[in-house]
Amino acid sequence: MKILVLEDNRELADSILNFFSSEGYVCELAPTFSEAKDKLISFSYDCILLDIMLPDGNGIDLLKFIKDENIESGVLIISAKDALDDKIKGLETGADDYITKPFHLSELHARLRAIYRRKKLNGNNTELISYNEISLNTATFEAFINGQLLDITRKEFELLMYFLVNRNRVLSKQAIAAHLWGDYTDNLANLDFVYQHVKNLRRKINLLNGNDYIDTIYGLGYKFRSADAVL
Repeated sequence: MKILVLEDNRELADSILNFFSSEGYVCELAPTFSEAKDKLISFSYDCILLDIMLPDGNGIDLLKFIKDENIESGVLIISAKDALDDKIKGLETGADDYITKPFHLSELHARLRAIYRRKKLNGNNTELISYNEISLNTATFEAFINGQLLDITRKEFELLMYFLVNRNRVLSKQAIAAHLWGDYTDNLANLDFVYQHVKNLRRKINLLNGNDYIDTIYGLGYKFRSADAVL
C-alpha cells in the first residue's frame, strides 16, 4: 500500500510515517495544501490521510479536487475532537471514513486497510485475494500458486498485488517504481531495478508452474493480462 499523509503537525506526521514504514508501506508526506495538490497531480496513492486544517488551505477543498480529478485513492479524514461539521462535510464530499484526534495508530491502520479492501479489492472483506491459480494473503504477505507457497520478497509480493489490482492496465516503469519505492524514484534516470523485480517474479511463478500473465509493453512498461487473454 502507498499512502499520502497530509498533516502539518510534524510530530504526529513523523509518528504516522514511522509506524506505516515499519509495517512495510510506502509513505509520502505533504504538510501543506499546495504540496499535496502537486503530489496528487504527479503521483498515485492507494490511500490518503487528510487533515482538514492545513496551513495554506482547507482539506475539504482538497477533497473536492480529488473527486473532480477522478483520483481513485481512498480518503480517511483526520479531524479535531469536536469538529462534527467537518466530518459530515467530508463524508458528504466523498471521503471514505474519518478518525478523530487523538487516535491509536493500530486503529488508523485497521481503518486504512478496510478502505483499501473496499476501494481496491472490490469490497472484499477478507484478507485473501484470489485470481485463478494465484492467491495472496494480505495479512501475512504470503503468496501461493496452485496452493504452493511462493518464495518471494515483500517487494515482490507488493508488485504482484499491484499487478493484480491493475489487471489489463499498462503500468509504466516509473509508475511501478513510485508506487513500490516512493515518489523520489521519479528523478532516477535508471529504473533497471523494476525490470529485475519483474523478471524475478516471473521466474518464481514459473517454477511453481503458474501462468505468466505479465506482458512487457515495449517502450511503455508492463501489463497483467486477464485469464481469457492467456495464450
